This record gives sequence, structure tokens and C-alpha cells, in this order.
Amino acid sequence: MSKNFTFDIKSIVFDENYHPSENTRTTTNFANLARGESRQQNLRNTLRMIDNRFNNLAPWDNPTGDRYAVELEIISAYMNVSSRDDSSAFPLIEILKPNIIDKKANTRIDGIVGNSFSSYVRDYDFSVLLREYNNDKSEFSVPDDFGDLHGKLFKHFVNSDAYKERFSKAPVICISVASGKTYHRTENQHPILGAEYRQGEFSSTDRYFEKMGMRVRYFMPPGSVAPLAFYFSGDLLGDYTPLELIGTISTMEAFQKIYRPEIYNANSAAGTVYQPSLTNPDYSTTQIVYDREERSQLAVKQGKFTEEHFIKPCKNVLEQWAANFAI
Repeated sequence: MSKNFTFDIKSIVFDENYHPSENTRTTTNFANLARGESRQQNLRNTLRMIDNRFNNLAPWDNPTGDRYAVELEIISAYMNVSSRDDSSAFPLIEILKPNIIDKKANTRIDGIVGNSFSSYVRDYDFSVLLREYNNDKSEFSVPDDFGDLHGKLFKHFVNSDAYKERFSKAPVICISVASGKTYHRTENQHPILGAEYRQGEFSSTDRYFEKMGMRVRYFMPPGSVAPLAFYFSGDLLGDYTPLELIGTISTMEAFQKIYRPEIYNANSAAGTVYQPSLTNPDYSTTQIVYDREERSQLAVKQGKFTEEHFIKPCKNVLEQWAANFAI
């Protein structure tokens, strides 16, 4: 591991009293919910949705449907670059970690770190670099090395001493399936993850996560109306317990119902052949306020911030490090 790049990991509880820190990306989904007049009601309703869904997916020895509660931590990874003129660490990545409270057994169970994935460098890649690359082109294209640096930084983080001291298992990132792609249900059924779907063509997000050392599988959990995309590096079905998987599903399904209700709060479930659409008019809304337009606008500003405070000042050391990077 390079001694030039080290990590500090900090965490804060995501509950109804949560306030985003100054270093939190304002496009981060959970930060978006925690602003404005409805902030506390937003957070309270979101956490209730997560708990209810968790108990729905874990009905065994749970006759009243309230045995479990989920506590969420926001995990922030700060990267120290020893060659920088200033000694400040850059807030590289934010992810979520569910902690499962078994009220019957009076125990606390670690969930899977990952879930929602937030990255300043990804904002730069998609909102600055990719736009500039296609600025004078008639057809949209992606450079061959797109995502290489981000992927290496992520791998470095997951293999760092800081990560291994805090977390015993590899992360799983769970996000929405890609609108515009077509998914086909397979015969494979998992008792927790549900029906597996497959698609023949990777999305740009799939390829981006592949650079991070993660592959993808798509599952529609029991009672869901659309498949979720699960990005992982090991064995998704074998490395994690049922309760760990339920923690991820309940957390991210609740967030997706808020962010993308056209897909995840649709009034009809995905069929054998499924094409998700953000223009689907037949869906229900949650009682949670979320500003999707603001989020897309802020991604550009934060991409520019990353360029100014990380990419440009660290350009030489980043290029040298990436050229020699190996796990």
C-alpha cells in the first residue's frame, strides 16, 4: 500500500436528529432528505419505512412484526495525500452501514457496509470530465480510461488498514437498475434476494463499478415491484447472512421508493421482461420530500469542487500513483 495515501474513517448516526456536516456532499441522498422544513418528518418516515420493510422480510420468530430495528451510520472516508501543500484530508467517499437491533434477543448485529454510494470523484468524472470530453463531439462517447482513477482509489480504500480495522466484510453497493435497459427474469430464486434478473448490455454505471472491482447481479426481493442492482466483489449469496442482506434491501428499497418512485413505488410489479422508466405515470408517492432536480444541479458544482481541490492540485502524484497501483 502506498504510504502517500492513507485514510481516516469517521461515522455519524443517521437518525431523525441528523444534520449534514460541512464536509458531506450536498448531493448525497440522505443529506438531501435532512434539509428544509420537512427534514425531521422526512427522516422519521424514512426510518419507519426501513424498520417495517426489515420486519416484513424477516417474519420467522417475529409474530408481531416488530422484533427488529435498523440503526444507520453514515461512514465517511477521508483521504490523506502526503504530498499536498496543505495537510487537510479530502472527503473521498461516503457510504451507509446498517446496524440491526434484535429487540427479542437484546443483541446488535453488524449489517453490510456500502448500500448508498457517494463519491466526490465520481461527481467529477460524470459531471465535469465526461461533459468536457463530449463537448465538441456529435456522438456521445466515453474515454477508454474513464473511471480508472476512481476505481483504483476505491480498491485502495477497501484494502486499506483503516477499512479492515473497522469492517470484517467487503462492501455491497445497492442502487437502482438503469432506466432504458431491458431486464429478463431468470428461474433463479433466492429466499431473501428474490427473483434474479439479467440484462445483456452493461450500463455505464455497471462498467464504472467494474473498474472498482465490483460485478453486478439484479434481484427483485419478495414483495418488491422492481429489481435492485447489487454490486459486490466476493460471493453475494454466500458471504452474507440473511439478516445482513435484509438490512441492505430494507435500507435501499426505502431510499429508492423516495428517489425513484416511478420505478420502486410503481403500482404494478415488474414482469418477466422489464424495462424501468422514470416517465412511468402509474406510481404512488411517499410522504417524504426529495428534490431530485436540485441534486442533479449540485452534482456539477461538486464535480468542479473536486477538480479544484483534489484533481488539479494532486495531478502529478495521482498519475504517478495510479500508474504503479497494484493490489
